[in-house]
Parts: sequence; C-alpha cells; structure tokens
Amino acid sequence: MKKNLLALSLSVGGVLLCAGGAHAQSSVEVSGLADAFAGSIKNSGDAGRKSVVDSGGMTTSWFGFKGTEDLGGGLKANFQLTSFIKVDAGSQGRFTNDTFFSRDANVSLSGGFGSVMLGRWMAPNFLPSVVGNPLGDSFTFSPLILHMNVPLFNGTGWGSTTPSDTGWSNQLVYSTPDIGGFKANLQYQFGEQAGNNGKKNVGANFFYFGGPLTLTGFYERDQISNPGAGTYLGTTKKDWMLLGAYDFGVVKPFVSYGQAKADNSPNKAKTVQLGASVPVGPSGKVLVEWVKTDLSQTKVDRKTYTVGYDHFLSKRTDVYAMFMGDKITNQTSGTSFGVGIRHRF
Repeated sequence: MKKNLLALSLSVGGVLLCAGGAHAQSSVEVSGLADAFAGSIKNSGDAGRKSVVDSGGMTTSWFGFKGTEDLGGGLKANFQLTSFIKVDAGSQGRFTNDTFFSRDANVSLSGGFGSVMLGRWMAPNFLPSVVGNPLGDSFTFSPLILHMNVPLFNGTGWGSTTPSDTGWSNQLVYSTPDIGGFKANLQYQFGEQAGNNGKKNVGANFFYFGGPLTLTGFYERDQISNPGAGTYLGTTKKDWMLLGAYDFGVVKPFVSYGQAKADNSPNKAKTVQLGASVPVGPSGKVLVEWVKTDLSQTKVDRKTYTVGYDHFLSKRTDVYAMFMGDKITNQTSGTSFGVGIRHRF
C-alpha cells in the first residue's frame, strides 16, 4: 500500500512539474483600452449638431486575450481574440451587427522566417494609416481616418475611400521578419462565395522604421465586403497610399498621398494629408492635421482639419481635447469638439 501511495505521489509530482514547465513556456495576456469623451459632433452636410458622451474619441475601445507558446527551436504558436466595445453604453462592437471578435480572431506560427497567420486581422490599409498620421486611429477626430474609413449617411453621398473595412475576415497573412527596420505583410482574404470562388481580396503593406524616419504604405484590390463572411461588392475596388514622418525632436511632421477607384465608377479619389505632432513639456503634445480628398469626375472635394492637445498623466492614461472643422463642396460646413480620457490596461 505504501509503495502504491509513493508511486502515485511521484506520478502526480511529475505531472505537476511537467505542467509547470509547460506553463513557463506559455503566456496568456488580458489587455484592452477604454476611451470615452464628451463633446458635440457636426460633420459637413449634417442637418444639426449632436451633443454626446461617446466611446473612442482617440482610439476605438477594446478588450481581449492574446497568448503565445514557445515550441522550441525559435518557433512559437500565437493567438489573438479581441473585441471592440462602446464604453459609453456598455455595448459590444463598433456598430450594429459588428461581429464579436471583429478586432482580432486568429492563430499563427512565428519564427526566424517571419509569421504565417489564419483568421481575422487588420486589413492592409489600417496600420499604415495609423502610424502615418499624428492622430493615430481616431475614428472621431483624425481627418485621414475619417476620409478613408467613415462614410457619411447624411445625404451628402460621401463614402469612405478604403474598399473593404479596416479588418479582413477569412484571411491568410505572411509577415516578413524585421530586416534592418523593414517589415512587410502579404494578405489574401478568401471570398467564400458559393459558386463564385474567384472573388477575393488581396493586398500588402510595408513599414520602415529607421531612427527618426518612418515610411509606410499599402495596396489593396478588393471584391469582398467585411466584417464576417462578407458579400461581393459588385465591382473591383483598388486603393493605395504612401505615408511618411520624420521626428526632428521639436516637431514631427507627417505627409501622405493616395488614390482609390472602383471599376464601375469614373471617379478617382485623390487624398493628400499634412500633419504634425509638437511636444509640449515631458508629457504633452499638440496635434495638427489637414486632409483633402478630391473626386476627379464629379469635381467634389472634402477638406477636414483637426487641432488638439493630448496630455499623458501616466504611461497608461492620457486626457485630450480636440477641435475639428469639416467641409464638402456645396454642403454646409461642420465643426466638432470633444474632451476625453483614454486608459490602457
């Protein structure tokens, strides 16, 4: 009996040691960001002004899980499951009928060769547009993000220039390793259209970070909408942009230029951006951005500018105040402003 108990004890101890060893080589992280602001919104062409307490003034709020397991020999297995939320109302998603894990839902293998990913992840357009403008991924106050990704449903007929959302489902992604500050992603989204397997989205982007210099850009050829399984767009849409920034210390200027066109429309959207980030003391910065998009065929343009201040109370928490002006040809002008707080966890 004592021998059996000793054998059982040794066996359990061995299992616990093995489990502890596996745990030491694996990690799972819970993280997210909560961003809310109070203000007043009026885009060009809006019938009236809307006073709001809203979510995502500077960054769309989100939470989720990501993890990695060291498989040995430099090979790692990774996963991401992250969801957008609206912290002003406690509701899930960016908009009605958004998928639950619309920010990330993927698995990947990474190593010296780079990484290969399957699932839902950023579209090629998104990260270059974020690092290439001074207001980052603000879907409320960044003129570049607004022109690229936020259509107006106010009778102006103004649509976003990006073909198919900022995230793609059902995609295969190859990411190169970092080569002297240069990285690239090659992305293919399966259309999953019954009887129409030729419909798909393909794209690529690149990043170069060399000291104070940042260069990035993307190209997309899209036929499928997002998020979720998506549907056929009814045409092929192409979109590209080149962006750059240089940090002089006392000021960091940003510049970009891009074009977007659908095969079923003669209009070509041409977008130019100028911006700057100016440090104020050790914890603050003034943010300035101006964007103009011209529609070549209809001779309609949209000009949007933002001036604001962002102040970090700690590494994880900042407060901000933003003012934005917006004008579309032959439409009433609009102005928006907001003050908010953003916290990372």
